[in-house]
Amino acid sequence: MYPMKALKYFLTLLILIQIVSCAPDSSEIKSPDNSITVDFYVEKGEPGYRILKNNQVVLDSSELGMLFDGADLSKNLELVSSSSISSHSDVYEMLHGKQKMITYEANEKSFSLVHGSGVEFDVVFRVSDDGVGFRYEIKGEGNELHYIDEEFTSFNFPDNSKAWLQHMANAKTGFAQTNPSYEEDYQLGINVGTAAPDTAGWVYPALFEVGRTWVLITETGLDGTYPGTKLAQFSEGGNYKIDFPQWGEQYPGRALDPQSTLPWKTPWRIITIGDLETITESTLGTDLADPEVETNTEWINPGRAAWSWAKLKDESVNYDTQKEFIDYASEMGWEYVLVDVNWDQNIGYERIKELVDYARPKGVGLILWYNSSGDWNETEYTPKSALVTREKRRAEFSKIQEIGIKGVKVDFFAGDGQSMIQYYLDIFQDAADHQLLVNTHGSTIPRGWHRTWPNLMTMESVKGFEFVTFFQPNADREAVHSAMLPFTRNVFDPMDFTPMSPTAIPNIERKTTPAFQIAQPVIFTSGIQHFAETPEGMDQIPDFVQDFVKEIPVIWDEMEFVDGYPSEYVIFARRQDYRWFVAGINAKQESMSLSLDLSFIPDELKGTMITDGEGESMFTEESVSVSKAVSITMKPTGGFVMLFE
Repeated sequence: MYPMKALKYFLTLLILIQIVSCAPDSSEIKSPDNSITVDFYVEKGEPGYRILKNNQVVLDSSELGMLFDGADLSKNLELVSSSSISSHSDVYEMLHGKQKMITYEANEKSFSLVHGSGVEFDVVFRVSDDGVGFRYEIKGEGNELHYIDEEFTSFNFPDNSKAWLQHMANAKTGFAQTNPSYEEDYQLGINVGTAAPDTAGWVYPALFEVGRTWVLITETGLDGTYPGTKLAQFSEGGNYKIDFPQWGEQYPGRALDPQSTLPWKTPWRIITIGDLETITESTLGTDLADPEVETNTEWINPGRAAWSWAKLKDESVNYDTQKEFIDYASEMGWEYVLVDVNWDQNIGYERIKELVDYARPKGVGLILWYNSSGDWNETEYTPKSALVTREKRRAEFSKIQEIGIKGVKVDFFAGDGQSMIQYYLDIFQDAADHQLLVNTHGSTIPRGWHRTWPNLMTMESVKGFEFVTFFQPNADREAVHSAMLPFTRNVFDPMDFTPMSPTAIPNIERKTTPAFQIAQPVIFTSGIQHFAETPEGMDQIPDFVQDFVKEIPVIWDEMEFVDGYPSEYVIFARRQDYRWFVAGINAKQESMSLSLDLSFIPDELKGTMITDGEGESMFTEESVSVSKAVSITMKPTGGFVMLFE
């Protein structure tokens, strides 16, 4: 009996060895810390993936593929090979943003697929401790244009998940047909599967809660061969699908949907996964972006700006007012003044040159506003159509560079079509060639571009402070909206909210406190932070608050999520050199008392806290220490700031 048992054991072992040796490579990719697992599969010719966090499903079976040159690359596919898992690492420096030096570590694996028509492509996954990135890489070569008419990528959430989403406005709606501009309100904690109110769908970054795990979806790596995408209007059963832009979002006469020669790499789809600390501290949006193209960055100087238009509107764009704002910026130690719409008519190039010469010895540079549009909307603000062709754009940039202008603010883009995305990139390139910084308004989200183009300081792409000045309902929602943005729009990319107006707003009842306002520029990040307060308003603010505002930087070495919850409250700490800034805002209609753990701040640093005052006092100031838990109380729709140095 014993020899027979031994023979059976040997034969069984031999069969198992043969099975293992013939089996394909594992379809699993894990994060370096093994907490995130991606399971890629091809079943009956259809590719898909699942994602687990700590063995719990975060995304259930989700779709992959595209409609490429008429071929449905989500069916009739064969997995021909898969790579071994390799380590991918990157160390890079950001000129502005929430963290200066960044290290990215991920495990990478690619899966090679062939379609029945002969089309070959890879699905490439990178899995890091804070999430997943993946993209398609279509193989081939030549000068022939190829087309993707639809992308089938989806994100399939479990039924009990919740979502915090901003809808996309339909193209060519709104003021002078300038939509979409990512300037809508968020729907808060809705059930997944809820349809978007407009056919345009939902914008990135899109925030979801799956059990106790948070997920933030966005994209990066748009290089001009792809449009900006979004999540489709309908998501039956919580299955959110990628959608392309609407007609009208393209540069007139040029491409709307993706087209390119081969080989062709699509943008990275990003899925950040973890707790709220992981979400807010993640750098995946720049980790997966293309490295910088500008090698000489010595001329690039992030900073702060005074801006008359925020509260004083069109009438403020005149020579005398701008001269006053130059003096104001100089007194505050700010680097720039933004001269807004119709400056070419109200001031003119010659007198702009006079303002440049006046501002230079005061250490202040000027930024000029431009209307990006040709005939894709009905805006009339000028200069208009000065940037629509490369020849015009470079001539204009040469002219203003010669008189000493430091940057441009470009407004009123048409949307997210492929040719409009290319228009952005052309502006960044030509501006860099003329050593001009760039800010865009009425625009798409940046999608990691400030890493690739470090002269891109900021983009609006948000319902910011100017909307508070337009209509009372926007002011009523400012607190809740502001407490959403650190968990969504401003996680990866600079955001020109144009914050901070502690004093009265013409014709509007402000619903947030003065301390809430001065906390915003610490919580929000932007390569140039445009402050909304006027010189007259700043004179009403106590000296100790003015001194604090003067110190707020835009270049941060690191950040810490201290506490918060989307749309309710948020507390961040940011470090520049040896100094720590801590700021919080409360969006609730009742006071909040919290005990903060700030033990990451060296206890030898001395701290000062500014909060809302009582009675006629706008602010109060007191000393704080990190040697013990720090207690704070935020008033309803109130806030606080701290500085440790």
